[in-house]
Formats: sequence, C-alpha cells, structure tokens
Amino acid sequence: MKNMLKAFWKDEDGAALVEYGVALLVVILVGTTALITLANDTGTLFTEASEATTDVVGEIPAD
Repeated sequence: MKNMLKAFWKDEDGAALVEYGVALLVVILVGTTALITLANDTGTLFTEASEATTDVVGEIPAD
C-alpha cells in the first residue's frame, strides 16, 4: 500500500492535464473579454455614425 501511494504521489500525468485545463480556461476568458470589448466598441461606433448621419440629413434644406 505504501509503495502504491508513493507511485501515485510521483505520477505527474494528471498534473499536466490540470495545467492544460487551466491554460484553456485562461485563453477562453481572455478571448471572451476581448470579444465583448470589441462588440461594445463596435456598437458605440455604429451609434455615433447613425447619429452623425441623422444630424447631416437634418441639416439638408428641404425644397
């Protein structure tokens, strides 16, 4: 039993799997944050463009 516990303690296969899982989680979080930021910035740009277009159209004299 003691030898089996020593072998289990020295086995690092599970540790590598956990490290890959943590790395994948970090990549997912960073990617999600980047996409949310990009989406918010894009939405803001479209809103500003829409308002600018409305302002320009409102300044055109009607005949």
